[in-house]
Amino acid sequence: MAKIDRLPAVPLITHDPFISYWDVAEYPTADNVRHWTNEEKPFSIMANIDGVPMRVLGRGGRRSMGYQGKEITPLSTSYFYEDSGVKLTLTFTSPLLLDDLDVLSTPITYIRLSAENTDGREHDVKISFSASEKFCTSGGAVPAMRFDFFEDEGIKFGYMGQKKQSPLGESGDMVTINWGYLLFAGRNCEIHDCPGNNNINLGLDINEKTPFDTTVMVGYDDIASINYFGRLLPAYYARDGKTIIDAFKEFDRREEEILKRCAEFDAKLLCEAENIGGEDYAAIVTAAYRQSIAAHKLVADEKGNLLFISKENNSNGCAATVDVSYPSVPLYLLYCPELVRAMMRPVFKFANMPVWHYDFAPHDVGRYPVLNGQIYAAYLRRKNHSEGNTIAPYYYYPASYDAYAHKTQMPVEECGNMLLMVVAVCSADGNWDIAKENIDTLRMWCRYLIEYGEDPGEQLCTDDFAGHLARNINLSAKAIMGVAAFSVILDNLGFADEAQTFMENAKGMGSRWLERADAGDHTYLTFDKNGWSQKYNLVWDKLFGWNILPDEFYKKELRSYLPRINKYGLPLDSRAPYTKSDWTMWVAAMADEREVFDALTAPMARFLRESTSRVPFTDFYDTVTGTCEQFIARSVQGGVFMPMLMKKWTNK
Repeated sequence: MAKIDRLPAVPLITHDPFISYWDVAEYPTADNVRHWTNEEKPFSIMANIDGVPMRVLGRGGRRSMGYQGKEITPLSTSYFYEDSGVKLTLTFTSPLLLDDLDVLSTPITYIRLSAENTDGREHDVKISFSASEKFCTSGGAVPAMRFDFFEDEGIKFGYMGQKKQSPLGESGDMVTINWGYLLFAGRNCEIHDCPGNNNINLGLDINEKTPFDTTVMVGYDDIASINYFGRLLPAYYARDGKTIIDAFKEFDRREEEILKRCAEFDAKLLCEAENIGGEDYAAIVTAAYRQSIAAHKLVADEKGNLLFISKENNSNGCAATVDVSYPSVPLYLLYCPELVRAMMRPVFKFANMPVWHYDFAPHDVGRYPVLNGQIYAAYLRRKNHSEGNTIAPYYYYPASYDAYAHKTQMPVEECGNMLLMVVAVCSADGNWDIAKENIDTLRMWCRYLIEYGEDPGEQLCTDDFAGHLARNINLSAKAIMGVAAFSVILDNLGFADEAQTFMENAKGMGSRWLERADAGDHTYLTFDKNGWSQKYNLVWDKLFGWNILPDEFYKKELRSYLPRINKYGLPLDSRAPYTKSDWTMWVAAMADEREVFDALTAPMARFLRESTSRVPFTDFYDTVTGTCEQFIARSVQGGVFMPMLMKKWTNK
């Protein structure tokens, strides 16, 4: 099994967009733990061996314990140390198991410690944890805090949080949680408020003689997770009244079982990834797994329906963004298709509200963690749109109210995205109910694609950072795939004749696309016969076997990318050296030849091993310098699982 020992940033405690803490240094004692926004959240671990103190994690004044290295798997991060006759292993496991949504949605991370002798002598070892009050604040001055400690069923608990709580009191992008409670829990430990420390810290100590193995847990109770059109929803695990203390007790009882399942999942995933693309691809999926899931919050609506709410990290903080969900779906189609429906439910709900009186799909449903209606392209006459303020309740407004600027919408993009996500999730498990319930809306969006998508006007696509682009050939490809998707939807709902008409329409569009996009040995960027671009949207034709374009085209197109690959990857298109790693993996999934697949993935793995941008796996970086442009810790990295989805579905 591949051993991954270097990523630009290493996941430690990763559960959702607010509870997302990373080691961003080459060595665990070279910097403090940080939230993905780069705000420091000091989480220190000290080891005292026979009276000699030394640092294990976090920056500080003591000398560092002898660091031997680390190993990263999809669900765990382990550090290895050896010093003063003691070998210490420290492992963080966030059990994001996609086949167990109660466990996945519970914001508790296991921290396992094992110590053994290396010199044949018994040693006194004290391990001390310290978490700063900054875990419960978002920048600025620290408000008055509350601490307390208690024991329940043999488990010792300590918690810390602000005295004045305002759950879901703000929304934005580069913000951290400003409410709720951080908790420590464990059996063989002592928990305290770090007396004598100049700062307000929550502490936990373990005193043992070597050798020993023990586990402690760290969790965060956010009290309320999502404002869903005026209803405050708790995390999914708490939907029926379960408290965070109940959850800690359950995690304590099930520790052996849960950690065993995590280890088995890691081994299986890494084996499958290596079989497809060797150690390079194994490193890529490892970097993406926890990150993609932790860029969402799982809740249930008042009817018990799952809602899987993404946050558009390091962009504008939009929630339930369609063109963020679309690239992420391969991971969830593989392991839990219902979560793809859970991404789409808020979009359909908002699209059927009076204020959304447009004939195309919305871009988003709010700004995390408040889902009040699309914020992207909203007219700025609504007061106080700035960072940290909750957004206007757009669901209040009538159909007579023009809330959005058309120029900054993404009509072809989002219509295609929604149609393709629907056909993908329904095909994954055979349940077509979401298509049936929304057939009129889907029909309207398909008609939009037929009218405007074959040769798009000056529109934004999901790569909106590159600006408006008229006659975008890749956006046209998405429209064609969307029309084909609607044909399949109709066919599965019993409308065979109509379905055939739409598929003939899609194939006609595809034939004309191929003729007008052809640049000889590659395809153009625009129908004006300019440049070139990655044609990632065509992956569905290969995945479903629609045969809209011939196999010979795909082989030629993918081969045309090879001379354009830079040190750290294939540029997105001819306009700049930057790339989108999720889209490159969609392109790689179309490769029938291992040589082509490896040529596309190896530079991305090199980026993970060498990039000096110490941030969670960015999907938008410079392929020449290997530095981050923007977009970190985003859910879209679920898209790097497209080659695994391609293998699974085409083998079927």
